[in-house]
Amino acid sequence: METKLIKKELLPGIVRGLAEDTLVYAPVQEEDNIMFRVLEKDMEPILEFANTKNAPKNFFFPQAETMMRFLKKERGAELLEVPIAAREAVLFGVRPCDARSFVLLDYVFDDPKYRDPYYVERRAKTTIVSIACVRPPYSTCFCTSVGGHPMSKEGADLSLVDMGDTWLAEAVTEKGEKLLQNMGDLPGADEAAVTRKNEMAEKAAEVVKADVPASTIKPWLDENFDHDFWNKIHIGCLACGTCTYLCPTCHCFDITDEMKKEEGRRARSWDSCMYWLFTQETSGHNPRPTQKERWRQRFMHKFKYFVDNFGAVACVGCGRCVRYCPVNIDIRKIAQDISKL
Repeated sequence: METKLIKKELLPGIVRGLAEDTLVYAPVQEEDNIMFRVLEKDMEPILEFANTKNAPKNFFFPQAETMMRFLKKERGAELLEVPIAAREAVLFGVRPCDARSFVLLDYVFDDPKYRDPYYVERRAKTTIVSIACVRPPYSTCFCTSVGGHPMSKEGADLSLVDMGDTWLAEAVTEKGEKLLQNMGDLPGADEAAVTRKNEMAEKAAEVVKADVPASTIKPWLDENFDHDFWNKIHIGCLACGTCTYLCPTCHCFDITDEMKKEEGRRARSWDSCMYWLFTQETSGHNPRPTQKERWRQRFMHKFKYFVDNFGAVACVGCGRCVRYCPVNIDIRKIAQDISKL
């Protein structure tokens, strides 16, 4: 795979040029936040930032989407075809933790037994460009505790590393190599540049100080579903759902049928295990009646159930749930407390 150098001042123009011919989803300034948005004509891509507030998962798994439309008939209903809204696209400027989240989401939506055509189609048509964390941006970052790295290329098609005056662009997949070729006649990276990048990667990993025992607490979780510990971790939780909506790997959804006169649609929309209605059954019974059971479910899903099913922790250590929780619930501290029991 090719490795090229891109002058710092040239990259914004290259990204805007890509947006003229294809759909580009990139970090942009939105009031006080950096958010992933479709890059439109008058927008400037932000290339030097800590991380976006929203995770880019909604590019492949939208907050709401129509799965089916239908017309009510005198007898039954007529189904109307709804094409999958997917086109060739570039998802630009994804941090390594978020790029890795797509690998975890693939386990759920692209499993050979249960394949989601909406997600799979968008994934197949999208080229992912990651920007390495040469200087991990937040004290809440803990990617190295969950199998990641601040300069990981996992989940990316093309990886960019800030070398100072230039970007080191490394193709990871054939899609990434094709995109790199479309960026123009770029000089190749010499051995010295690659060596420097490797040295930067070692230093970046040292900056992530968090030592979260994410991979070692499962034996305790396997045996302690009814432990008294679960009685306290939820105290203060507002059930706002912020942690699940900002999480790159949370993927719960609800499906509803909506009618307006004779026309209807079946829609999928994000849901959250933090909400009391999430598990309420038709009978009225709710197996998770309080926030205790809901918080236990969220934690167990990430550090036990997902591991049981797919052999990986369902967390990439981005720290969004820690930074934006309005009552300062810290999933890292919960894991550390469990490791001491």
